[in-house]
Amino acid sequence: MRKFSVRPAITLRGRTFKGLRGFSGKPFHPPLTDIPIGAYVLGAGLDVASVIGGHDHTWAREMWHAGTFVFVGGAIVSVFAALTGFIDWLRSSEAGTQARRTANTHATIMLTVTALAIVDIALRLNSYHTEASTPVGIMILSLVVAALVGLGSTYGGTLVFDYGFNVETAGDSPVWHKSETDMAPGEHGESAS
Repeated sequence: MRKFSVRPAITLRGRTFKGLRGFSGKPFHPPLTDIPIGAYVLGAGLDVASVIGGHDHTWAREMWHAGTFVFVGGAIVSVFAALTGFIDWLRSSEAGTQARRTANTHATIMLTVTALAIVDIALRLNSYHTEASTPVGIMILSLVVAALVGLGSTYGGTLVFDYGFNVETAGDSPVWHKSETDMAPGEHGESAS
């Protein structure tokens, strides 16, 4: 029995292109969100380490600077995550539904995260060259951003895993039956492996 299926998961052939939303079965928004989530949590961790190290350790300054770069990278990608998320919200949910209300909660939290991250970055850039380690106030703001991004991503996960939001469903698809044949997107019966 074969142990791996590789090609069908990464192919775009047979998938419908949906503009900024991505491809059927391969939306753009979810993978884009991974980068800001990881960046803000990692940045907060670097800030905590920097504060613990204090002004007497050169590695604390390196952690402070690394946290700044990580936050900037996360904020840049969050613009694209927000744009693709807005298109998903606009085209994939209907006003008055629980899914739309949950999406509204998710979006509100994530836009708050982005605004706070921008404030965090502005404060960082203002004292980037003068501080030997992360200022405590910036560390606290970073921890708030990390906590809120965790909360906001929980609502995003609810949309996908509880509600099936923007998930392409295939009903009784052959991929759930024992077979040596891999099915590519759009295929419904026996085909090449």
